[in-house]
Amino acid sequence: MIDEGTIADSPVNTTSDATSPEARPAEQTTAGTQADVVSASPAKADEPSAETAKPKKPRKPSAKAIAKAIEQRIGYSFSDPSLLTTSLTHVSALKPSRSRSESYQRLEFLGDHVLGLIVSDMLYRAFPKADEGEMSKRLADLVRKEACADVAKSLGLHEGIKLGTVGPGASARLRNSVVGDICEAVIGAIFLDGGYPAAVKFVESNWTERMRKPVRPLRDPKTILQEWAQGHGLPTPVYREMERTGPHHDPRFRVAVELPGLAPADGVGGSKRAAEKAAAMALLNREGVSGGKDA
Repeated sequence: MIDEGTIADSPVNTTSDATSPEARPAEQTTAGTQADVVSASPAKADEPSAETAKPKKPRKPSAKAIAKAIEQRIGYSFSDPSLLTTSLTHVSALKPSRSRSESYQRLEFLGDHVLGLIVSDMLYRAFPKADEGEMSKRLADLVRKEACADVAKSLGLHEGIKLGTVGPGASARLRNSVVGDICEAVIGAIFLDGGYPAAVKFVESNWTERMRKPVRPLRDPKTILQEWAQGHGLPTPVYREMERTGPHHDPRFRVAVELPGLAPADGVGGSKRAAEKAAAMALLNREGVSGGKDA
């Protein structure tokens, strides 16, 4: 039998029902657990935000890829790739300890003469009735630096030129001034790598059309003026030196050409012949004679 006094004297736990987990509402317990899970989950490192994500820059093609593209465009694959590399290397790209012979210059020297020989042979066969003077003028037009630069640009050779740190403006000017030399250097490289037949194939594929359609006049302005004068019943033009200026090593001549019934025309040049040609061209242009434009 239990003593009623003992029951009455025992302390009563009045908070057990209120603080027991079992007594918490189910919704409150679940919500608290979800909040703890969310707050404890770290952000994924491989998911950059829209604010920090940056577009990737396209990679520049490697030197090997550029060389391969150039080989495809020129129609020749090098057995010794270093020859192509050298033909595209400007002196400014060499380290101070390297020799200038490791640039394109030696190959350009060789290619210049190989190009001249091949084009001379092409002209000889293509124009069987042309005399030496006409072939010489055609040759000079076809192998000049501007023509070589046009070929180089058409083949994208300028895209592979290796230049040193010369500044963007200087780089552009330098590149424009050497693209013709680079073209001749590539011809020299092809000659060394594949022999004369390979060089002939390259030159013929890039110069034949230019050879058949020259862009420069083939006759001297003085010759044109003399023929025009004779056709109009006039005597041979007379050239007179009017003035000479400048130092002895770099003179400048002013020459006047005279024909009866026409006002004289002047021309200036670094030699008497150049000044005479300029004077003849000035008179032809003034009279509207076809073929009077010099190149």
